[in-house]
Amino acid sequence: MEVRAVAKFVRVQPRKVRLVAREVRGAPAALAANKLRFHPSKGAKALHKVLVSAMANAQENHGVSPDMLRISNIAVDEGPHMKRMQARAMGRGNRILKKTSHITVTVEDYEGEQSVKPHGTKAKPRPTLAGKRGKKGSAPAAPEAVAAPVVEEVTTPEVTSEEVSDAVESIEVTQAAAETTEAASAPTEEGENK
Repeated sequence: MEVRAVAKFVRVQPRKVRLVAREVRGAPAALAANKLRFHPSKGAKALHKVLVSAMANAQENHGVSPDMLRISNIAVDEGPHMKRMQARAMGRGNRILKKTSHITVTVEDYEGEQSVKPHGTKAKPRPTLAGKRGKKGSAPAAPEAVAAPVVEEVTTPEVTSEEVSDAVESIEVTQAAAETTEAASAPTEEGENK
């Protein structure tokens, strides 16, 4: 089922719309609408409005979800030219043609992309490099048996209360020795006055 939307007398040159239409022709409609929404050209803005209108027509008139639509055809025809004049030297004038377009977008429903190829071909096997070595020699054979990884057990020694008390006493002794060396190295009052 095909649904279409038409915009006539759009004030944009047909060539500019055709350049953008080539990028989205045949694409899923929702993806193409999102792509056109952020395109900087004037033709993309006009084409986006017509595409959204075609998607809305399909949803309202036929109950088709916009996610299941694809652009089947985009036709951009020339509309009438508006003729304007531009003043030139010595009383002459040049003609300016303001071109218009008629944009027609046709969307159709489809099943979505298939992940498996329809003809059911399998992937090709990877080539082996053994045959390419030629006279230089064959590739070395891979080892058949792989050694099992070695697992080391880590044991933590248990600390007894006697070892803890001995360690605390040794720390106290070293602190006392440090205090005595600090007191001995402090300058005397006589040394400060000199």
